[in-house]
Amino acid sequence: MTNLLSALLADRDWLMADGATGTTLFNMGLQSGDAPELWNVEHPDRIATLYRGAVGAGSDLFLTNSFGGTAARLKLHDAQDRVFELNKAAAEIGREVADAAGRKVVVAGSIGPTGEIMAPMGALTHELAVEMFHEQAEGLKEGGADVLWVETISAPEEYKAAGEAARLAGMPWCGTMSFDTAGRTMMGFTSADLAAMVETLDPPPIAYGANCGVGASDLLRTVLGFRAAGSERPVIAKGNAGIPKYVDGHIHYDGTPELMARYAVMARNAGATIIGGCCGTQPEHLRKMREALETTPRGEAPTLDRITAELGAFSSGSDGTDGDTPTRERRGRRRARG
Repeated sequence: MTNLLSALLADRDWLMADGATGTTLFNMGLQSGDAPELWNVEHPDRIATLYRGAVGAGSDLFLTNSFGGTAARLKLHDAQDRVFELNKAAAEIGREVADAAGRKVVVAGSIGPTGEIMAPMGALTHELAVEMFHEQAEGLKEGGADVLWVETISAPEEYKAAGEAARLAGMPWCGTMSFDTAGRTMMGFTSADLAAMVETLDPPPIAYGANCGVGASDLLRTVLGFRAAGSERPVIAKGNAGIPKYVDGHIHYDGTPELMARYAVMARNAGATIIGGCCGTQPEHLRKMREALETTPRGEAPTLDRITAELGAFSSGSDGTDGDTPTRERRGRRRARG
């Protein structure tokens, strides 16, 4: 399947993705508990500013403001009947920004988790998950997204359902999981598990990887895990800009632009092909990341000791692939990506 992302990957040995969506929108006035997706029609100018911030900082692709765009998530705001409308609007704004960039920029249609638990542990069946993701995918496709971007997934069953929805929509896709529980996803999946699973899917994602989590150090350890599993498929690394801290009643991420620049280079050296940021990552971080990727020669994969020395300690002693089970307390799930 010919698509812009695959074309860019064929010509480049790394691409830079975008940064935080939620952090940026909260800085623009979004309130806790609000649905960011409603801003696609209520404040399209602010969403365009969000997208232009990433493009202006050097991103080769950016994600649409549609992370919570399934019926399951929009139902929390009585907007479950507006799935197609809101996702289409998210992609349409993105299409306008990308087309005005003066260079090739990929519009990636963000698809986040439903927030429901998959059967048999929960009530969400495979068929219903596919239906919800497909409805969202069709809206993003109609709005002009180049690729679907499934992200922050914890359950392999939900990842598979999103991939099937992409097939039904006739769209290329990428997919990341969040390895935020002692090197595993909340549902116990490891980097090795994901590396193996993507090769069994039809069609497989163009690229796969990790996003969010508990900091850049942990995410890089997961990227090394993908490569240790023998995967040759392009890997995505979208780590948070440090660790969240409460300051004056607001959440701030302590990762500086300089730290994220070091993270970006190490992510590339560790084997990632598409490199960006997640929560807390602002245009000033992206600019430093782009500069570092362009000016720093490719080097050897970083050791675990070097990662911790430059980016900070890991949140756990294991990346999950050695059989250790998660031991730290699970944090609450976030409503909005970034």
